[in-house]
Amino acid sequence: MRGFFGGGGLEKGSEEEMAPKQPNSGLFVGLNKGHVVTPKELAPRPSDRKGKTSKRVHFVRSLIREVAGFAPYEKRITELLKVGKDKRALKVAKRKLGTHKRAKKKREEMASALRKMRAAAGGDKKK
Repeated sequence: MRGFFGGGGLEKGSEEEMAPKQPNSGLFVGLNKGHVVTPKELAPRPSDRKGKTSKRVHFVRSLIREVAGFAPYEKRITELLKVGKDKRALKVAKRKLGTHKRAKKKREEMASALRKMRAAAGGDKKK
């Protein structure tokens, strides 16, 4: 049980665990009672797009990252990842960002940036 306002609602992906709903039988009694109707096709709502970054925003953010580089705490996380201290990197990220979820995302982002740098460095040495 979570807190008073702690959301007893559906968790992400819980719809897959439930059995598929049977179509209504047209009878007014029984498990599948109810009038037979065809589901209405609804237009996509603007709120469905929430959180999806557009091409322009993605471009601008990548440009800023290229120009400004990494923040000091991000550099520290990459150094810790280089040494192999993943857990310590997660703790540093959590302390700076506030939540475990954000910290995991940041650690993964820094790890992928590190992999990119290593791949670029490896490509230069082979030539």
